[in-house]
Amino acid sequence: MSGLELFIFAVLIPAVGVYFSLWKGKKPKNYIFLAISILLYYGALFNIKYLYLFSPRFNFIIAPIVYFYAFDLPGLAKFIRNRVAQIVLLLVIYVTLVFFIFLAMPGDYTTKFLDPKIMRNPEMYERIKKMFGVDDPWYVKYYKHMKNFFNLEMGISFSEYPKKVEEIIAERLPRTLFLFLASSVLSFLLGFDLGKRIAWKRGGLVDKAATFVGIVFWTIFTPFYMLIIIWLFGVTLKWFPLSGFITPSKWFDAPFSAQDVFLKLLWTELFLLVMWILGVAVASKLKTIKAKKTAIWSFVALGIVLAILYWATNKMGTYALDIVYHLALPVIALVTLHFAGDMLVMRDTMLEVIKEDYITTARAKGLPDKVIRDKHAARTALLPLMTSFVIGLASTVSGGVITETMFSWKGMGLTLLEATTSQDTPLAIGCLVFTGVLVLFAHLVADILYAFLDPRIRY
Repeated sequence: MSGLELFIFAVLIPAVGVYFSLWKGKKPKNYIFLAISILLYYGALFNIKYLYLFSPRFNFIIAPIVYFYAFDLPGLAKFIRNRVAQIVLLLVIYVTLVFFIFLAMPGDYTTKFLDPKIMRNPEMYERIKKMFGVDDPWYVKYYKHMKNFFNLEMGISFSEYPKKVEEIIAERLPRTLFLFLASSVLSFLLGFDLGKRIAWKRGGLVDKAATFVGIVFWTIFTPFYMLIIIWLFGVTLKWFPLSGFITPSKWFDAPFSAQDVFLKLLWTELFLLVMWILGVAVASKLKTIKAKKTAIWSFVALGIVLAILYWATNKMGTYALDIVYHLALPVIALVTLHFAGDMLVMRDTMLEVIKEDYITTARAKGLPDKVIRDKHAARTALLPLMTSFVIGLASTVSGGVITETMFSWKGMGLTLLEATTSQDTPLAIGCLVFTGVLVLFAHLVADILYAFLDPRIRY
């Protein structure tokens, strides 16, 4: 650490914290929490062994949380502080549970992945076991595991040696995100729009037919349904490839890897999502429904045009189309499965919302049905669906085991399954822990979204 960095981190940042506490602090707890947070901070900064738990990085996480507990924060800020503290605690509990689940699994992974010649040499085998800590007490293994986790050192995969776990996750994650982000957004939009329409005209033929179709897709056995999709579109009609995510023959002379194209496609997908969100934000400031729809579609159309221009000029367009071609069939399967649940949730919530007094008041004022449905009822009914969407989006990182297995899509779900069945403990733990972090973060995002979407909620 250079002299300037030492001054900034060891003097300037703590001085700002102390000044703020002295300026705002009028209670003894301010100074108590300040002292604890300073000890935690310096323990991590100077790597003082007895002043940090697990690792210095863990102290850097909890020190600001402890510091802000000294202040009476207003509303949403107080809620976020409390939720972040809960999430850190839940993260520790979750990582601990994952560790003990794998610790309780029978077998010794050294007997599976070591060379048989080494196994015949008792001395060499014992040295390897000692190096891996196989015979260490459980508490020693647990401390090492937590220390490595908070140091972001997930270990080396046994089944894909010598790749590091974080490298494998970085490779497989874009494939899963690309697949499930596209299907989740499409199913969300379809389910939201259809759900609010059939709920508003409940009891009609369209409502009954859509509800029946939704229940069928919601309750159907997923592997069986995906086999039907593969048989219909891949075998019989031959519209789409049966499995995989690229056509190997088209990539022999490619000047770049499929991973590079995946990453750029993922960024393109995120760009289109941001353009849609910007359109929704602009539309929220407009008054008429026609103007709102125009704003949203204008932003979406602009995003699509810019994306097409980008892929048409970067020499990767042909390869990207090959990936999208392989993506089509699993997306169709996922959208038809997930939209059913989103539609039913939206329909049931809308049926409850339209009974509220403020909907009756809006009708009494003579507002058009579309305005009441879209501006008043649908916004409130969106809350459970938004929560389901945000949390579901995070959980799909590991929840796509069935989909990725059926379509041989080498993403996080299939990686988790293969790591578990082959007793590749570091990789399996890495996949599970990474998913847990995303789900916990998604819960925080969903709670914050509630405050913005529902004016009745005040923290």
